[in-house]
Amino acid sequence: MSRAAWSKGGSALALSVTLLFTTGIQAGAEADRSADAPAAGGAAAVEASGPIFNNPLGTEAQQKAIRSKLLQYITTSPSGASIKVALYHFWDEEVARALADAHSQRGVSVQLVLDETTVSARPADPTYGILKTALGTDRAQSSFVSLCPAGKSCLGRPEFGKSINHNKFWLFSQVDGASDVVVQTSSNMSQSSYRAFWNDAFVVTSNTGLFGAYTTYFKKLVGKDWANWKYTSAPWSPYKVYLFPYYPGTGNSTDTIWNTLDNVTCNYTDTNGTARHTKIRVGMFKLTRQGVADKLIALKKSGCSVELVYSETDSADSSATGIPGTWETLHSATGFSPVCYYDDHDGNPATSQRIMHSKYLLIDGKYDGAVNKVVWTGSHNYTGPALRENDEALLKVDDSAVHDAYVSNFNTVKAAAFPGTDDDVDACKGVVTQPE
Repeated sequence: MSRAAWSKGGSALALSVTLLFTTGIQAGAEADRSADAPAAGGAAAVEASGPIFNNPLGTEAQQKAIRSKLLQYITTSPSGASIKVALYHFWDEEVARALADAHSQRGVSVQLVLDETTVSARPADPTYGILKTALGTDRAQSSFVSLCPAGKSCLGRPEFGKSINHNKFWLFSQVDGASDVVVQTSSNMSQSSYRAFWNDAFVVTSNTGLFGAYTTYFKKLVGKDWANWKYTSAPWSPYKVYLFPYYPGTGNSTDTIWNTLDNVTCNYTDTNGTARHTKIRVGMFKLTRQGVADKLIALKKSGCSVELVYSETDSADSSATGIPGTWETLHSATGFSPVCYYDDHDGNPATSQRIMHSKYLLIDGKYDGAVNKVVWTGSHNYTGPALRENDEALLKVDDSAVHDAYVSNFNTVKAAAFPGTDDDVDACKGVVTQPE
């Protein structure tokens, strides 16, 4: 549905944050330069930890800011290094060829584990064929591309029904300027991910512990040993990674996001004796977990400032039984106006809608007993399958400068969102199914 046709019913990281943030929205022209161009004097520039944001409304370079950073890391991985990728959808021939060349021309160990729909959803796409030809599919070898089982994530239990490997992380043992690099992103490798979807990525360099935690999880995904999988989390200050599916577990007490929100104190007094209210911002593709919606509204009613930019919920309109869902809950608090981003900007159903595809939570205030600014980001939508069934990773970043960079991105996306608060429409209410 086009805009015209839309109607109702239808710190230590501070410097690194600056360095990486400017490679995204604020200085997209930099990404036009060669990804593997040497720094002045021939020495590789030090790669810093920090966020990257694409801008689907911007220049080519701004749209592909995350992709450009990944290509840079692929092309500068030296002989003997390793690259590990866990990804939901991979439909990018150029990036696939870069991975193939890293393996065949420089002797880099390249391993990928992909959701099976990378192949079955687009059988004519050449990406998987390029990877399969170059790397093979034998998981006993140092390089391979592997698929999770059809209709199931690699670690999800079959009795829970259909699930997916929804992960989106990249691990580089060595690149120019850094080692033990983790890139946790919300972005798949596809043209829609660059040109239509708002996405983020967070780069962590030289943190051996976090790199090891992700590597161990990657090996679990490759092994597909769902019967022995248990949810885990691993803290490596200032980071913590949560690895899904969350099994065993039922109810809010074993919901990672609900528990995070349950640690928020809405009203507090700062060191100057001034009364403050904790600020909560959520930028989320899909929010259908009722407990999370209930908790956000409870926090709003308790005095927290709550802002939400989303692209899909569920509702009485989307339910076969007419039972109200998260859309109704999120519109039940006075003074709280969720902002929906589902923009069929060209009126062409064959093209992708512009959406908020990131999945992040920002807390500024009193969290877990202390006044702080914290970010949670990754592949994890606030849905039931993302919690109990899918392969997902969620990264916590405990850093004020990182938080503030994400707030800037949140405000940019919120300002661009359509239909915005005029969201009593089918797409925002989950009647129209959107891509993951």
